[in-house]
Amino acid sequence: MSEVAARLGPGVHLVHKPPGETSFSLVRAFQAALRDQQLEPLPVAHGGALDPFAEGLLLILAGPATKLMEELHPIPKSYEAVLSWGLETDTGDAGGKPVLRGETASISPQLLETALEKQLGWHDQVPPNTSNKRVEGERAWQRAHRGESFALPPSRVYLHEAKFTAHELPRTSTLQLTCRGGYYVRALARELGREIGAGAHLTALRRTQIGPWLDPADPSNPWLSKLPKTGPELLPWLRRRDLTPAEANAVELKREVRRGTITPGNFALPNGFPGPGAGPGDRPAAIRGLCEGKLRALLRERGDALVLHTDLDGGL
Repeated sequence: MSEVAARLGPGVHLVHKPPGETSFSLVRAFQAALRDQQLEPLPVAHGGALDPFAEGLLLILAGPATKLMEELHPIPKSYEAVLSWGLETDTGDAGGKPVLRGETASISPQLLETALEKQLGWHDQVPPNTSNKRVEGERAWQRAHRGESFALPPSRVYLHEAKFTAHELPRTSTLQLTCRGGYYVRALARELGREIGAGAHLTALRRTQIGPWLDPADPSNPWLSKLPKTGPELLPWLRRRDLTPAEANAVELKREVRRGTITPGNFALPNGFPGPGAGPGDRPAAIRGLCEGKLRALLRERGDALVLHTDLDGGL
């Protein structure tokens, strides 16, 4: 396999999404690059959308890696956001219509710190109507763009830490935060604006990190600049069980294997962060089944044995 083919192959690709692009447009671009290089077509998906106005790290999942999407949800995601005070919009960003205006003269760093502290931990959060949530089988943003009126139910979300890093009051503030998947930073801006009585929306948002993976330093050549994550590099926050070739084949045939020695993952979550299996409604965390340098399958415990959780079609 050529170097280019390897770079465009199966695995998790770290891509920088620029502002103005949609997450799905990068999926289409990846598929087009496969065609241009006359490579084998692969299933391709992204591992968590970014809003069109936002930028930063987007994970492109190719080949069997598309089956890993659920494992990316309960891990830390970090962002840097710029909040504008005095105006709430219906979308939560600068592209929306004004819905609330407030006085900003009394905003102080202390007032904002107090409001932010109330948002830490687990909360019920109502997603923006222009979010990617589904409403009766259709994306909420599609219905919102048609002008339909509807209400999204709240979701249980987790904000691990957040701090203001700069203020240009009374106009804007810059915020850094780390949260679990499913968290809407636009909704956080909305809630902070309502808490201080002034209104707020986002003017910029950048995702800087997902788990151990950082936003690529050079966004000019997004997926040809680095090899995809494969083998032991995949899902390093999950526990690991090394399989013999015979055990790996047995697992893929949906047969039990002995529990054996299970070792911790080699990426430590932030202290106190509720990782896989620790959140409301989470199922038990999967176990990586590795064999000869490949992630062959995800496993789950059944008594004193391990059984197939996710088949990775021969491995990554």
